[in-house]
Amino acid sequence: MELRVEHVSKKYADKTAVNDVSLTLTPGIWGLLGANGAGKTTLIRMIADILKPTAGEILYDGIPIATLDAEYRNLFGYLPQEFGFYPEFTVKDYLEYVAALKGLTKTHTREKIEELLEQMTLTEVINKKIRKLSGGMKRRVGISQALLNDPEILILDEPTSGLDPGERIRLRRLLAEFSKGRIVLISTHIVPDVEYIAAKQAIMRDGKIVLSGTTEELVRKMDGKVWQSTVDNETLARYEQGLKIVNLKNEGAEETQIRYLGERAVIAGSKEAEPHLEDLYLWLFGAKEGGEE
Repeated sequence: MELRVEHVSKKYADKTAVNDVSLTLTPGIWGLLGANGAGKTTLIRMIADILKPTAGEILYDGIPIATLDAEYRNLFGYLPQEFGFYPEFTVKDYLEYVAALKGLTKTHTREKIEELLEQMTLTEVINKKIRKLSGGMKRRVGISQALLNDPEILILDEPTSGLDPGERIRLRRLLAEFSKGRIVLISTHIVPDVEYIAAKQAIMRDGKIVLSGTTEELVRKMDGKVWQSTVDNETLARYEQGLKIVNLKNEGAEETQIRYLGERAVIAGSKEAEPHLEDLYLWLFGAKEGGEE
């Protein structure tokens, strides 16, 4: 099983949203990381065959997805950033409607909906209108519809938006189990969502894949660039202006422990710290970057 993106671009009149992207996805969980505006949503909408590339092609097991057409969509599950529903739909109505669109039998639909409602802790709201649900519950309904047909390829765009910490953990466990023998791609700018469950990562910036590889390979790129030191609070402001600080921790009333990024240690007595994927993300993007995708 292989999903191959080959030199794909998407151009609009005034901008290039995706620029000559090539990526080969194999079974397991992949993270697609990037700041808002990096081109992630445009790329996955092309992978979902919702948008057509301006150039390049996307192939599933060597066959262009445009050729596979309905056959490709039948093995595909997709959670967009915002999913639409009729205002009067209850959770049950919506999931039955999506199941019918995906061609599931009535028996399979009933069994699958019961299973997903339990997994997503939505059983108690099955007859409640979706528009009256909290943001986190709506997101869980969206994830449920993406899983209805047991897809071979599952694409989730910012799946944890609105979920509380406990719900995020449950989702990670579900996806870890579900991904066996399947391709799961999670598009997000929230690094902890994919750092520990995605074995491989692709990082987008300005419409291009700037880095890809296993999580371990990418984290190792930050060896010798992450530092930790404790400074007195009087000089902290000066360091905040000149260093790329990624974390602060109070050490009593007079001192603060700081974690910062740099090609070398800047503060005397700094110790090299164990890098994380978030360090690489902040190294590439800074504390704040992005716009609309």
